[in-house]
Amino acid sequence: MSEPRFHAVADLDSLPLGQGRTVQVGNRRFALWNIEGQFYAIDDDCPHRGGPLGAGILQDGRIHCPLHGWAFDPKTGAGFSNPAKPVNCYPTKVEQGQVWIAF
Repeated sequence: MSEPRFHAVADLDSLPLGQGRTVQVGNRRFALWNIEGQFYAIDDDCPHRGGPLGAGILQDGRIHCPLHGWAFDPKTGAGFSNPAKPVNCYPTKVEQGQVWIAF
């Protein structure tokens, strides 16, 4: 398996505090969130019904799927609604005014 590479996905200023959105690199989609100035990237598709986690709701540090409310920890990917169905997390960095995701 090849070493993960960082990909620029968003301008730093385009994602305000407490907001998330879906970003795409090639055919892959990620939910990117700015939580207290830290950027977190997880799979965009909720494992329940495929809801877009980038369009979810941030509440108490958890990202809730906009379709059925399943909750996830953006730092670890742990599923609170169903612990057997977590989402993947991806390293992020901020460099040259861009947010980058490694995968």
